Amino acid sequence: MGKIVVLDHPLIKHKLTFIRDKNTGTKEFKELVKEVSTLMAYEVTRDLPLEEIEIETPLAKTKSQVISGKKLGLVPILRAGLGMVEGMLDLLPAAKVGHVGLYRDPKTLKPVEYYCKLPKDVEERELIVLDPMLATGGSADAAINFLKKEGANSIKLVCLLGAPEGIEVIQQKHPDVDIYLANIDEGLNEHAYIVPGIGDAGDRLFGTK
Repeated sequence: MGKIVVLDHPLIKHKLTFIRDKNTGTKEFKELVKEVSTLMAYEVTRDLPLEEIEIETPLAKTKSQVISGKKLGLVPILRAGLGMVEGMLDLLPAAKVGHVGLYRDPKTLKPVEYYCKLPKDVEERELIVLDPMLATGGSADAAINFLKKEGANSIKLVCLLGAPEGIEVIQQKHPDVDIYLANIDEGLNEHAYIVPGIGDAGDRLFGTK
């Protein structure tokens, strides 16, 4: 079973409070999501393999470590996942970025795919799927299924918030995928929104209704 990692660092908790606040405007909301994404990137990449190389400091030759092994890929689920990309790239500038476009049918609440563009070498990359909200789990499940069909074999899911219902879906359907969250919220309301949540992340990021 994939692990669930809740990142309870004080800086993340602090910033998440203002992300939740309905009075936080679009500009500040975007900046906060970016900042939390950068902080989350530290933990998401904690298990990257290292190798030792020799370098020369201004004073002496020495051996030191650099990241080795799998290349990274970031895959935001459009459109809200876009808000997390820049923060991740601040720490992982060499990562390639793919995109999966999904929207939730308002009647069935099921995800509908409308766009997908991925790096050609997905099978060689550790892919980090980005979506601020893990609610029903439908969108994340659909995105992960598509990545696996394209040959991906190493996937992590990174969300700001998760509902127990969505976490259970991903654990059952994708036991090989680790889930990283800033918080696990109480659950879903009748419209399948996370409570207390942050509202519609896409609308708040892009100033739409």
